[in-house]
Amino acid sequence: MRRFLVLAAGVLLAACAAPEVKPPAPAPMIPRAFEPVLGQDDDFAIVVAQRGDDFASLAERYLGDARKSWWIAEFNAAETVTPGEAVVVPRRLKNPAGIYWTGVQTVPILCYHRFAQQKRKLVVTRADFEAQMDYLARNGYRVITMKELAAFLDGKEPLPRKSVVITIDDGYRSTYEIAYPVLKKHGFPATVYLYSDFVGAGDAMTWAQMQEMAASRLIDIQPHSKTHSNLTLRQPGESATDYRDRIRREVDVPSNVITDRLGMAPFSYAFPYGDVNDIVVDQLQKTGVKIGVTVTPGGNPFFAYPLMLRRTMIFGNEDLDAFKAKLATFTRTASR
Repeated sequence: MRRFLVLAAGVLLAACAAPEVKPPAPAPMIPRAFEPVLGQDDDFAIVVAQRGDDFASLAERYLGDARKSWWIAEFNAAETVTPGEAVVVPRRLKNPAGIYWTGVQTVPILCYHRFAQQKRKLVVTRADFEAQMDYLARNGYRVITMKELAAFLDGKEPLPRKSVVITIDDGYRSTYEIAYPVLKKHGFPATVYLYSDFVGAGDAMTWAQMQEMAASRLIDIQPHSKTHSNLTLRQPGESATDYRDRIRREVDVPSNVITDRLGMAPFSYAFPYGDVNDIVVDQLQKTGVKIGVTVTPGGNPFFAYPLMLRRTMIFGNEDLDAFKAKLATFTRTASR
């Protein structure tokens, strides 16, 4: 024990006599490059929004498609992006059919005909059409194309929960002069259903006007029959064979003319007066048409029959409240 104490005392004395050793100076702080991705896996990425970002730029950067901006907006329940905030980017949506425990998503297809300064039942004024489109833009509705609706019905692509399709029948010149500028203002796509015998009439659009609209990629021109006759009614003295031949012309002629003049392949068809039967559907299927639209009001859930979709008429003698009532995008199921 005495030897241990002597040794310990010697060590302490040596330590006290040794010169003071200063710790090394800390290394200078070098800031790391800012990394906006906080974490990611196959389903999500958590990113920090940068100055100038919006949902479209985030969707372009992380999803490769600016049109999927609604994926991010709806998942984060937000309308704008704040720089410096963490944003969740869903990389795949797991509910393409729009099924929720409270009900199912439905997509209304709006049907217009003519536009003018004075309203009538099938004529919507410019002021009313502007008010309706402004309402859609201000209240979070997303106007989608008919092809996007077709992909939803086919189970391939989800849709924004407040999706709406805009269609305009017949091919009146007022579609080009009144509706088209309003649609361009908002960037809203629309499908114009043309019956080909109407082209050349005094109040019909010209092919040049339709080419201009088609070139914008906002307007899609699709067939609405050749003569606008009721396709479900046989003419007096018409045999079953003649009737089928006439239906074939009513489907094929406008489809071929639109393809030749505008380069647009037919994939949808609007039935005159909304009337359709199995013979008409059979002819559409032979030509490769995937979508048929009636004028039976209501929305279209994921299980809607694609060749007889519901479509809601917009009348010129109704006010904005009536228009709002036609925008139901969700059908509730009875709770248990």
